[in-house]
Order: sequence, then C-alpha cells, then structure tokens
Amino acid sequence: MFETSTLMTFLAAAIAIILAPGPAQALVFSRSISDGKKSGIMTAFGLNVGTIFHSIAAALGLSAILATSALAFETVKYLGAAYLIYLGIRELRTRNLSHTQAVPSSAKPTQAFTKAVFTGVLNPKVALFFLAFLPQFVDPQRGPVFVQFLVLGLILASLDTVYESVLAVLVGSLSDHLLHNTRFTLWRQRMTGGILIGLAARLALVQRE
Repeated sequence: MFETSTLMTFLAAAIAIILAPGPAQALVFSRSISDGKKSGIMTAFGLNVGTIFHSIAAALGLSAILATSALAFETVKYLGAAYLIYLGIRELRTRNLSHTQAVPSSAKPTQAFTKAVFTGVLNPKVALFFLAFLPQFVDPQRGPVFVQFLVLGLILASLDTVYESVLAVLVGSLSDHLLHNTRFTLWRQRMTGGILIGLAARLALVQRE
C-alpha cells in the first residue's frame, strides 16, 4: 500500500511530532501526577482515540469543514476550551480526601479515559493538523484513500500511546509513592487544575490558518 520511502518518511515525521513537547504530554503528565500511572496511561489511550477519530474525519472530509467554516471551527474550539476549564475548576475545588474517602482507583482510569477522549475530539487544531499532515503520505494510486488515512492514523496513535504510556508510568510511579502526603496532594491538585485551565486558554486562542 505504501512505498517504503514514504512509510519511513512518515515514521520519522511522526516520531519527531510525538517527541515534541505539547498539550497532550502536559495532560498525560498532570493526570499521572493527579491520579497515578493507570489514569495517565488511560489518558494516553483516550487522547489517541481522538487521533484515530481525526484521521477518519480527515479521510471523510469532515475536517475540511473546520478549515473552511469559521462558525464550525469556533464552535468546536470553544466547546473544547469550556470542557477543559470545567475539568480544571473541578480539580481546583476538590478537597483533600483521606485514603478511605478517596474515589476507588478502579473508577479513576475509566474517568480519565472518557475525559481524554472528549479532550482529543474537541480540538479543532488537531483536526486541521491531520488535514494538512496526512494527505502528504497518501497516494490514491496505491489503494483506497480512506484505508490509507486510517492506517497512518493508527500508526501515529500507536506510537504516541506507547510514548505517553511510558511517560505516565515514570511520572505516576513517583506520584504513587507520595499518594498519602497531604501537602503533595494539595500541590498536585493545584498543578493539575492550572494545567487544564492553561490548555483551555491555549485552545481558545487558536486561530484558523
């Protein structure tokens, strides 16, 4: 389906993009600090569900609507920003809980995954990125365009999930050791809330190019 040179170029570009610090890594970092490595890993999976979604959207031409319609772009952008602000404020308002009062750890990864999916999907900048990035590696003469988009999206999502999961394990392991430290718990709640609100502000300021 893909020429070897094309696939190698895509892999090199994908790895460079993944390793560049950005909002996704910040979100995985903050969630790993806040709720531990399991939630961080599920955040990585959730964000990359968004990656696959935007790959499919680009293949179907839905992302082109965001590129051409100011109303659609602004609507999705502000929905995403509002959701991040909501999460950030809720984190800042959460009171410290004792170990017996805390939410069961089995529930937190699921919640982290769901929140990350919404965050990934409601980001028009990601949609525009995929609309600009993926077509460079798609050749209609080498198979169905939709399948090529999907394969490229899956490769990118897989690589990104592995990288962010490793990040989550490293950061989350440190967080787990400090779980019962009240001062650390307060600090991580404030940091997580601040990062989420900061990401919301960054998203709200995004302009169509």
